[in-house]
Amino acid sequence: MLFGQDIQVAKLPANKPKPQSHRWRERFQLILMLGPALSVIIFLFLGGLGLAVMQSLGYLPFIGQTELSLDAYRSLLSRGEFYRSLLLSLWISFVSTGGATVLAVGAALVLRQPFRGRRWATFVFQLNLPIPHLVGAVGILFLFSQSGFLARLAYLGQLIDNPGDFPALVFDRYAIGIILEYVWKSTCFIGIIVLAVMQSVGEDYEQAAQTLGANRWQRFRYVLLPLIMPGILSASILVFAFTFGAFEVPLLLGQRYPSALPVLAYRYYTDVDLNFRPEAMAVSVVISVLVTVLIGVYVRLSRRLGD
Repeated sequence: MLFGQDIQVAKLPANKPKPQSHRWRERFQLILMLGPALSVIIFLFLGGLGLAVMQSLGYLPFIGQTELSLDAYRSLLSRGEFYRSLLLSLWISFVSTGGATVLAVGAALVLRQPFRGRRWATFVFQLNLPIPHLVGAVGILFLFSQSGFLARLAYLGQLIDNPGDFPALVFDRYAIGIILEYVWKSTCFIGIIVLAVMQSVGEDYEQAAQTLGANRWQRFRYVLLPLIMPGILSASILVFAFTFGAFEVPLLLGQRYPSALPVLAYRYYTDVDLNFRPEAMAVSVVISVLVTVLIGVYVRLSRRLGD
C-alpha cells in the first residue's frame, strides 16, 4: 500500500497540467519566432492576392475606374477561350503529375535496394534539381521540335523524308512538350521525397509480410504503399500546384490557342488595352482559388490516411 502511494505521489507532478500563463507564454514565443517569416508571407502573398482581387473587381484608379463590380468575372466566364485554357491547364497538371509520380515511385523502389554504385546513381538521379524550368524548356525545344536535334537525326538516318515530318511534340494541341519538361523536372523532386520516406519506414513491415506468404506485389500494394502514401501526396500536390500556376514553360513550348490558364492571364495583363487588366486579375484569382481547393482536398486526404 505504501509502495502504491509512493508511485501515486511520484506521478502527480507529471500529470499536473501546465498553468494557463505558461501556455500563453509558449504561444507568444512561437509567434515571435515565426513572426519574421509570416510577415513576409502575409505581405507578399496576401497583399498581392488582395490587390489582384481589388483589380479583378474593377478597382483601377490609374485609369479612372473606382467602382467595384463583377463585370470581369462575367466577361471571363462567358468566353470559350477561358474554358479551353482551363481544361488545357488541368490536362497538363494531371498528366505531368501522374507520370512524374509513377516514375518517381519506380525510381525510389530501385534506389532503395542495395547495389554497387547506388550512391552515384542517387546523385545522378537528383542532378536536375537545381536546373531552372526555363532551361529545361529550352532543352526540350532543341531536342523535340520539328527543327530540333532528334528531327535532324531521324532525317539523317533516313527515317523521315524531311525534318518537318517529325511528329509535332512542341507547340502541339496535346501539350506533349510541356508535359515532357514537367515530368523530367518533377520526377527527381518527387522521387527524392518518396525515397526519404521509404528509408525512414524501413523494411521490417515488408519482411513480416513476406514471412506470412505475401509476394512482392502484395508487399508493395498492401504494406509499403499505404506507409509512403502521405509522402507521395505531399510531393504530388506541390508539383500539381506548381504546374497549374506556372506560365514560363507553357509560354515557351505551348501553342498560341488555346494557351494554358497562366499564359492567358499573362497575355491579358500585358495587353495594351488596360481594360483587360481586371480579366487578367480575375484569371489569377481563379487560379489561386483552384490551388487552395486542391490543398484543402490534400489536407482531408492526409487526415483520412492518418486515421
